[in-house]
Amino acid sequence: MDSPFSSSALHGVRVIEMGQLIAGPFCGKTLGEFGAEIIKIEAPADPERPGVPGGDPLRNWRLIKEGTSVWWQVQSRNKRSVALDLRQAEGQDIARRLIAEADVLIENFRPGTLEGWGMSPDELHALNPGLVILRISGYGQTGPYRDLPGFGVIGEAMGGLRHLTAEPGRVPVRVGVSIGDTLAALHGAIGVLTALYHRKVNGGQGQVIDVALHEAVFNVMESLIPEYSAFGAVREAAGSALPGIAPSNAYPCTDGWVLVAGNGDSIFKRLMTAIGRQDLADAPDLGSNAGRVARVAEIDAAIGTWTAARSVQQVMETLGGARVPAGKVYTARDIAEDPHYQARDMLLTQQTRDGYSVQVPGIVPKLSGTPGSIRTSAPHLGDDTDAVLAEAGLTAEQIGLLRSKGVIQ
Repeated sequence: MDSPFSSSALHGVRVIEMGQLIAGPFCGKTLGEFGAEIIKIEAPADPERPGVPGGDPLRNWRLIKEGTSVWWQVQSRNKRSVALDLRQAEGQDIARRLIAEADVLIENFRPGTLEGWGMSPDELHALNPGLVILRISGYGQTGPYRDLPGFGVIGEAMGGLRHLTAEPGRVPVRVGVSIGDTLAALHGAIGVLTALYHRKVNGGQGQVIDVALHEAVFNVMESLIPEYSAFGAVREAAGSALPGIAPSNAYPCTDGWVLVAGNGDSIFKRLMTAIGRQDLADAPDLGSNAGRVARVAEIDAAIGTWTAARSVQQVMETLGGARVPAGKVYTARDIAEDPHYQARDMLLTQQTRDGYSVQVPGIVPKLSGTPGSIRTSAPHLGDDTDAVLAEAGLTAEQIGLLRSKGVIQ
């Protein structure tokens, strides 16, 4: 009899996740939400470093409740935790045993780490020819920078994003989240699904997916390089504006800020009419984007003057009535209280293994036939070590011996 989740899109796909922190684990999270079995390998606590917890460092990042990060509760739902010391030969043997029965391996170590453990792609494909191997790293598995350490923030800088995230002449700022890691994770998930489909229709052969953090960022940089190639134009920071497209900006209100995107020709006319600037609505040269870009400072000033005399709610009601795209700048509180988020199941309550409930983001994208789900809460370190190793064929005696040697926890 099928399990209740056998209709999940990725039911039957087994993933070994050997990454930590953000990029690799976010990919694992995404696959897990659509039914893949995610076995997360984490390092046990090191007896030579008393007081330092083992496992993925994300367990201890940002705000902590009952000893564990609440971020962890999102990033590691639908995963099984195996505490396995990959620095030891016996730990590497166990990993190979698990990988031999897997469909996908996710790793985001520095290039060369797997090879040093005797788990190069060639070695793993000799063991499991159908294995799909996702490798996420700062600079990729090849090229002159491959051995440099790289985090998401460095990828954002090299990918061209950080140069644009500032007010003109001011220090580049973070987007506010680890966008470089997340973009790499999503590109990785696309690669995994593409490789699994190829394996299905082309004879069962696996392959390696090489995702570099900076390349994932660079891939979403739109016209940055074509503009440089064609015109020698180096796009510069423009704050909240969208250079070359007008009007699209953030504007002050009496109690906050609104984003207004009036850059469609007919939308612009409706926007100007709504704010009482029929002269601009009817101006022949403002009927197309090129004309509006030439007078963007004047247009922004007109919109800003109008919004500055009104509350966010007043602006939203007026522009909504005029069918002009506009949005307030949401805080966490705004999101948590928003009826649209609630109506689309984007705010879910998750029971943690520490005994408390926490509200977490829902699942994206939304599939009509095989929607994603939260099947299990995020595990404690090593919660599933014994069960996973028993499923792999180890006896209770073998498991006990590995634990006495510190290979597992």
